[in-house]
Amino acid sequence: MRYSKARVTAAMAAVGALSLTAACSSGGGGTGGGGTGGTATAATATVPNYGLGTAADSTGPAPAVAGAAKGGTVYDLNQAGYDYLDPGQQYVSDQLSISPLYARTLTGYKIDPKTGKTILVGDMATDTGKESDGGKTWTYTLKDGLKFQDGTPITSKDIKYSIERLYASFETQGPQWIQKWLYGPDYRKLYTGPYDGKEIPDSLLATPDDKTIVFHFKDPHADAPYAMAMPTTAPVEKSKDTKSSYNNNPVSSGPYEIASYKAGKSLVFKRNPYWDPKTDPIRNAYPDSWNFTLGIQQPSLSQRLMAGAGNDKDALDLSYVADTSVMQQLVTNPEYKSREVNEYQPYVETLDINTKRIKDVRVRQAIAYAFPMQQVQQAYGGAQQGDMGTTLLSPTMAGWKKYDPFGKLTEPAGNVEKAKELLKEAGQPHPKLVFPYSNTTRMQTVSLTIANALEKAGFQVVRKPIDPTSYYTVVGKVNNQFDIYRTGWGSDWPNASTVVPPTMDGRNLQDGTNNYSFLNDSHINSEIDRISKESDLKQQTADWEALSEYSLKNDTAQVPFLFDKYFNVYGAGLGGVTYNSVTGVINANTVFVKK
Repeated sequence: MRYSKARVTAAMAAVGALSLTAACSSGGGGTGGGGTGGTATAATATVPNYGLGTAADSTGPAPAVAGAAKGGTVYDLNQAGYDYLDPGQQYVSDQLSISPLYARTLTGYKIDPKTGKTILVGDMATDTGKESDGGKTWTYTLKDGLKFQDGTPITSKDIKYSIERLYASFETQGPQWIQKWLYGPDYRKLYTGPYDGKEIPDSLLATPDDKTIVFHFKDPHADAPYAMAMPTTAPVEKSKDTKSSYNNNPVSSGPYEIASYKAGKSLVFKRNPYWDPKTDPIRNAYPDSWNFTLGIQQPSLSQRLMAGAGNDKDALDLSYVADTSVMQQLVTNPEYKSREVNEYQPYVETLDINTKRIKDVRVRQAIAYAFPMQQVQQAYGGAQQGDMGTTLLSPTMAGWKKYDPFGKLTEPAGNVEKAKELLKEAGQPHPKLVFPYSNTTRMQTVSLTIANALEKAGFQVVRKPIDPTSYYTVVGKVNNQFDIYRTGWGSDWPNASTVVPPTMDGRNLQDGTNNYSFLNDSHINSEIDRISKESDLKQQTADWEALSEYSLKNDTAQVPFLFDKYFNVYGAGLGGVTYNSVTGVINANTVFVKK
């Protein structure tokens, strides 16, 4: 899952974090009316349990939230705007936070408002899907009573059309799982979308009737039900498709429709009268409307949420973390405890090592031992911004286990002597490291902290500032002239199939790759192929976990150092504020305005 550029820039500039994870009580759950304040320690969270729900779990209406009332307006104060409202283009957490308000998908996450337990259920579909042909074929049946905002019934052909338009040249930002599973990695060469009158053939994507859609993938995909929860399966009404302009006026299939939108300034949702709560097991949709004010600068935004004056009493920020300047107040002042959310997000911050340039694993391991994890955590804004992390998978991941091969939690300030020892063994007592960093206030501090620690171990570090807007483009070039650089990645759903292959597959070495370390380990490549075809999801989960541990210990191409968190406060006039640990944002579905 990608980061929001605006969110990263704002968080870094404030020396506060964006990424992935939560507080001491993660559990994938929310805070009900309260919150989970306090200071987190390294990886002490309860691992969430993301099971598959039954057909009964997939029936509506959504379970009632204790004390909830219908009506009123929820206000969202937002640092930036939304690059994409077209569900097919949405792939970062801030966009995913608002998508459920107006876009239903084949499956979705049902979050218990009391316990925070999160399961995958059928959203528009009657269940999470029926597999056949060894996991290559997945069949979904739509519920009765599904309609667009104009009252037009939603059929399986609308779902198929939404998948077909993902192949169009302007659809470049969304996830590509379904496209690749149907056609392979070069899918755009094989199908270019529906605008020339061509459809995806029934042999790949069939709609035998208005209620049934059948996916025929090239290979088995045991985690297909989770992919169906991405916004890419939201239906698009063909007669209302305005191609690239659809980004500004998507048609609703959910409880709200867009009343007005001024890019970068405001976004207002009103009720969709054709949404039927009896079909929806996920969304309570208590408020009459949602009003987003965009482009509010920090620290003003956080200060307004804390003060809760006027309409701000009924306000929150669905996706961004609190400004670092107010963090100490939020932590120490009991006034805010009842309306704080402190939870893990699905991202892991890493220091990536360019394996094309640093070929000796002992040198890479010396970097890992010397890395000043504790100091970097403080430079990021402290424990409220993220836990010290020692695994390549987030604690929000199914099957996550503690793993610390370099003893970072025992010596979080770094083991300089062990690093020196490894460099001596490698015959490189003073290796030079070219270290680019995103030129923001926070990353200036973070990069200097890392450089100072590495130099104590015997490295010569040359820091180079990079424009934040082009940072990932620059470090993502295969022939870049850098040795180490900070990146991060989050899962698309709670399975490492969306982490290990994108970031470790050595056959994915081209400009723009997410394999930022350019690792090319034949064992990892072959294991990715084997595990991807595993039909037993529980076994697949265990195998991904083992492979991530193998890579960390034996290749050391990435040094994990932080499990990011969502930590923020919301207005006292709101209730039902729960958390979606899959996307790392507030769960808008259960929020209500107190009477």
